[in-house]
Amino acid sequence: MRELKILAVVTFFSLLIYILVEPFAHSQMHKHVEGHNFVYTGEADIAEASKDKKAVKEKFWSEVTKIASLKGDAKAGEAVFANCTACHNGANVNMGGVVPPALDHAGSIYDKNYLIALIKDPAMASNVDHKYADTSTHPMGSIKYTVNTDADIANVVAYMLKEKSGEVTPKEAYEQACARCHAMRYDKLTQIGTTPNFKHEKDALAHKIKVIEEQDAVKKYMGKLPPDLSMIIRARGEGFLETLVENPQSQLPGTSMPRVGLSKDGYEKVQAYLTAIGDPSKPERERLGPWVLGFFIIFSILAFLWKKEKWRGHH
Repeated sequence: MRELKILAVVTFFSLLIYILVEPFAHSQMHKHVEGHNFVYTGEADIAEASKDKKAVKEKFWSEVTKIASLKGDAKAGEAVFANCTACHNGANVNMGGVVPPALDHAGSIYDKNYLIALIKDPAMASNVDHKYADTSTHPMGSIKYTVNTDADIANVVAYMLKEKSGEVTPKEAYEQACARCHAMRYDKLTQIGTTPNFKHEKDALAHKIKVIEEQDAVKKYMGKLPPDLSMIIRARGEGFLETLVENPQSQLPGTSMPRVGLSKDGYEKVQAYLTAIGDPSKPERERLGPWVLGFFIIFSILAFLWKKEKWRGHH
């Protein structure tokens, strides 16, 4: 019985630490942030805004809501979308600090309200307007003057939701939403795409120089080079990562990291890619976990019965 009492004491204190102490320590190290399930209404932006910016943000997001209520014409939006392809064409050419993302799956991974807000005012939509005295100086700021009527915005968003959607892989979602800034060295993914297998060293060096030049441009625009995310899925909890992607300002006030406007489905695709690269053994661990626990339970019972049999009659 003494062994069982020792086991009970050890189990009690282990559970006490796991259930009470560890969550408390985590809460002190990482503040709790309420997420909004990747629904973009401007609520968080308005709540975070300084007194002199609050009215501006309220007006902006109310206009976004108004446009979202319009029934966009996807066919008419195709012509408007032509304004986007001059930059968003997959050519990997840096413009204003970063490479414009491809929009091949914009309708699948981005939220409708965010797309509307992004076209209306990119800096406000991305919640990085604090970086600009005039938001039209944002690298994408000129779109406000190119697509500037409510009808045009509603139409082009309707077009993207209808024609630029379809099935998207986790890696494609990450490449379009995150890879322009965040490399993934464990998957040989850089800010200019996946690193090929070069036959000649000079070609490898030439490519490396291109990557460094792109990183320097991103660093200049962002203030510092955004971190490689190969291990982010292990380094941070799901709550932190989800709220950071939904609204970077909620976790890192004043950060230059823009909101990327992922929908819930889009975020799940990105998270799946981060898990596949940063924690590839997770499915196998989850499969083996119950078997390992079962083994220890059975082993403990057999060990106890063996001890009881061997010590029968002894005091």
